Amino acid sequence: MPGFDDIPVPRPATAHSAGVDLRAAVETEVSVVPGGAVLIPTGIRVAIPGGYEWQIRPRSGLALKHGITVLNSPGTIDSDYRGPVGVILINHGTKSFTVRRGDRIAQAVLARVESVEMEVVAELSETERGEGGFGHTGV
Repeated sequence: MPGFDDIPVPRPATAHSAGVDLRAAVETEVSVVPGGAVLIPTGIRVAIPGGYEWQIRPRSGLALKHGITVLNSPGTIDSDYRGPVGVILINHGTKSFTVRRGDRIAQAVLARVESVEMEVVAELSETERGEGGFGHTGV
């Protein structure tokens, strides 16, 4: 496995950036064919504070220009995970896309999460919406 000295530590690009860019730590170029999905390593591991997650999100420029997005968007890095961070990219475009070492491939945003305790109940409270699902509000 190559060293990672050539890949910058993720940092906000500006003072008001919501997240940090994640970069590809691939050893050689990786092609993402149209309709294909590839796990791209970032070369980092993180310790997320309890009560938070790292949300892995697409980069808007890659999505607009190439149809490249994060397959399980947003991906989640849990606070108790200590393994290597990888990004699942999918190509919704019409041409193959090449990922090169150091390319910015996704962004990570730290987000607060609440702990929940599930409870089984016989019925749910009524609401105006009720069971209205997809498209229930019309056009």
